[in-house]
Amino acid sequence: MIELFPPTPRDPYGIHKAIWDEFEEEPFELLKGKPLVLAAYVAGDLNAGIETTAYVEPVGVGDRLPDMPAYLERDGHVPVPLENTYQSAWASCPPDMRELVETGKLSGEEE
Repeated sequence: MIELFPPTPRDPYGIHKAIWDEFEEEPFELLKGKPLVLAAYVAGDLNAGIETTAYVEPVGVGDRLPDMPAYLERDGHVPVPLENTYQSAWASCPPDMRELVETGKLSGEEE
């Protein structure tokens, strides 16, 4: 789960906290200056007594994105190079789409 938008009135402590609160008693708190969350979850099995595990990386705007695991099985994951993937995608993005992302509008678009 990659939460790259800051908390809103609908989720004042972020989506990860809502997920976390479903399976963990210890409260989750956002770090000051790091309002965004990357989290990888390994599903537990209550019948087998296996707890759910969360690998959490708080990030701030402008931080380099860390590599994260994507769990396909309880004991196996695929490494996901988030920063390199993002940078490669951005480098191949057409100029008009970059402008839209950076400014929120396209050239010639009226305000």
